[in-house]
Amino acid sequence: MHMRRLGHSGLHVSLVGLGCNNFGARLDIEGTRAVIHRALDRGITLFDTSDSYSDGISESQIGHILGARRKDIVLASKFASPMGPGVTQRGGSRHYIMHAVEASLKRLNTDWIDLYQMHRFDQQTPLDETMRALDDLVKQGKVRYLGFSTLIGWPFVDMQWTARQLGTTPLTFCESEYSLLKRGAELD
Repeated sequence: MHMRRLGHSGLHVSLVGLGCNNFGARLDIEGTRAVIHRALDRGITLFDTSDSYSDGISESQIGHILGARRKDIVLASKFASPMGPGVTQRGGSRHYIMHAVEASLKRLNTDWIDLYQMHRFDQQTPLDETMRALDDLVKQGKVRYLGFSTLIGWPFVDMQWTARQLGTTPLTFCESEYSLLKRGAELD
């Protein structure tokens, strides 16, 4: 498997990553185990999940299956998507981010998340609050790199500018849907 440096960081990830959104939904624990072991055998080191995939079951299955192999992968997870009906169960507030990371760490059975991504932009929370909370997670060692998923260009730029102005950890990556069939990212 070819490896590639992630953005301008020192982190190297496999050229092919494993999207884990079907774990706990279309795949039961044994199906998930088979996919994870096959990916590891093929040299895939980037595993991408979210707290919202199957209401946390994807993270739980990954944490249960990886065990000691956790150190062999780059683990990406996301926050900000609704995890319940209340307004405090989603978004980019400090309150929610701190709760979300602790819940993800517990489900993933790990002390750190390599790539922590904001899944949806939260226009209701001031960006300085979001960026300061994420910076604290990096300083605490719970998260190593920050990123964004499912986003158009202007919020990414706004988050980078805010991080620069505050002197906080900037975003290292942006995960966008982009393929021969889905070319919308070119507009940004």
